[in-house]
Amino acid sequence: MLTIYPYHDGHDWVFDDASVGLIREPFVFGMPEMIDRFVKNIPDAHSGFKLYFSPEPFPGYSAKLVLIRREYGGNWYGWPETRMQGWLCPAMFKYFEKTPVEIYCKAEAKPKP
Repeated sequence: MLTIYPYHDGHDWVFDDASVGLIREPFVFGMPEMIDRFVKNIPDAHSGFKLYFSPEPFPGYSAKLVLIRREYGGNWYGWPETRMQGWLCPAMFKYFEKTPVEIYCKAEAKPKP
C-alpha cells in the first residue's frame, strides 16, 4: 500500500513526494473533480489529506478506480460508482512498474502535527 498527501494549491490538487522527485505534481483531466467528491466528508481536506492507494484491495478501501484506456503515456481510470473518469499522468509509474488494472483508494484526514 502506498500513501501520498494531496493538498489544494490555489486552484489545483497537487502533492509532493521528494522520495520519487515529485514536487507540486498536479492532478489533471477529471481527477480534480474525482478528488473533490472523494474528500467531500473530510473537514479541511483542501489543506491536505492522507491518500492510501494500492493495485490490490485492502481493508477499508472506499473507492476502486478501473482502467479504461491508455493515452499519451498515462492512463484513464473510471470510478464506476460515480460514472466519473480521470487521467493519471506518467508520474504514476513512480509508484507502479506496470499499469494497474484497478487502483483501490482510501482518503482520511491528515494527521495533526
